Amino acid sequence: MIIQEILTQLETSSHPVAKVLQKGENFKILAIGFKKDMILKDHKTSYNSKLLVINGSVKYVQNQIIIIANQYDEIAIPVNEIHQVTALTDSVCLLIQS
Repeated sequence: MIIQEILTQLETSSHPVAKVLQKGENFKILAIGFKKDMILKDHKTSYNSKLLVINGSVKYVQNQIIIIANQYDEIAIPVNEIHQVTALTDSVCLLIQS
């Protein structure tokens, strides 16, 4: 019930809540919950990653690129590229890293 835990923690959180759903030798899947207008500030990843919106809507910004992703949309996140994610509505996303 990891996503339920995230939703409960979001009720009192001032920042996105992330938890590992599954982890293996060569991959990791995280669930990330956002309340509207929460921002996952500039950061980068050293893994091949894909962000999958399972509920809500988010804005992904990388350099001058802006992508609006809605439910079931996915975004490939390049390795070592600075990016940020802002929730346009209450949202839950999966981050798949390999």
